[in-house]
Amino acid sequence: MNAKHKIEIFSAGCPACEEAVELVKRIGCASCDITVLDMQDPTVVQRAKGLGVRSVPAVAIDGKLAECCTGRGPEEAALRAAGLGQP
Repeated sequence: MNAKHKIEIFSAGCPACEEAVELVKRIGCASCDITVLDMQDPTVVQRAKGLGVRSVPAVAIDGKLAECCTGRGPEEAALRAAGLGQP
């Protein structure tokens, strides 16, 4: 059995964030442990800062901010290239 991928979605609950959550859930697989994190929580904000999140929505895969999220919103091709949806 393959190890699960830890997927963290940093969200402010806005429509763009909800769209990103749906995208990640749609392309995720059985090996993806997906968690939506609320940026209103100070602990989540600290986690996001530690990963280099500068805007939301943002996605981290296995503790690394996805390339697509370093300056713009999540993109399906970049998330797949980072390992999302792959067992």
